[in-house]
Amino acid sequence: MSDLTIEVHDLTKRFGRFTAVDQLSFTVKRGEIFGFLGANGAGKSTTIRMLCGLLQATSGTAKVGGYDITTQTDMVKQNIGYMSQRFSLYDDLTVEQNIRFFGGVYGLSETRLKERMAWVLSMADLRGREDSMTKTLSGGWKQRLALGCAILHEPPIIFLDEPTGGVDPISRRNFWELINRLSGEGVTVLVTTHFLDEAEYCNDIILINAGRLIAAGSPMELKTTHMTMPLLEVTLTSGSVVEVLETVRVQPWAVETSVFGTRLHVMVTEEGAGIRSIQEVLTGQGMSVARVERIVPSLEDVFLYLLERDGQKSQAA
Repeated sequence: MSDLTIEVHDLTKRFGRFTAVDQLSFTVKRGEIFGFLGANGAGKSTTIRMLCGLLQATSGTAKVGGYDITTQTDMVKQNIGYMSQRFSLYDDLTVEQNIRFFGGVYGLSETRLKERMAWVLSMADLRGREDSMTKTLSGGWKQRLALGCAILHEPPIIFLDEPTGGVDPISRRNFWELINRLSGEGVTVLVTTHFLDEAEYCNDIILINAGRLIAAGSPMELKTTHMTMPLLEVTLTSGSVVEVLETVRVQPWAVETSVFGTRLHVMVTEEGAGIRSIQEVLTGQGMSVARVERIVPSLEDVFLYLLERDGQKSQAA
């Protein structure tokens, strides 16, 4: 049996003259948490819809769970769970009615549905709220209930499209604990997220822009492979970080600059010279620098760096 549960080769989707997904290729291993990152409009949701058998590809091939997404769509759908960006629940149904509805969709027997309903209620912390209208639930409860309904039939592969949007940080953390538990049980998880701190939980990540693959690897590989020059973090004693950005970004030694909260990140060619140059320029402008130090790039640093580089390549072409 292959260790790969998702295999994508040159997958392409065009809508008229617009190419939403452009010859995308990647593989996902069994039991892996696979991050699928990209800005809005990058082609993430379109790719997931093709892999789930909900949208026909223009060209290219893909297998999900060993089944071809074009010729074996029904088998693909039987072996996956899908949680969309918007909660796929019915607000005008109770918690139990939602679970029963999805159990019917998946063809579960009454005995099996009873067992799985008990599991979902426990997992979602909704015991005693079976008769509550779904619209009255908090975002975190809705989120866990939606996940439970998506995996009611215990699929080996689940697709989560922006699953933590609109929920509080504690609910996000609890949700990722559930994802890690599922991965530990051998379930393959492909997830898209806007929260780059969440992407740190993924085993592997691909980054797409304008439907094209621009980077792939583990979180650590992305940080160490693509950003090889020193990255310095500048902390001010006082003053505007935006003003500092405008001052630093025009300097010839500043390769890349970006704002992170109240700090500035600056990529330079050489650490010592870069630190001295930053201190000299800002002090000369009357700005008080508290600290300049080299840091390990975050995924957000890598994300912004690669998108900037890809944009420059597109303009040059």
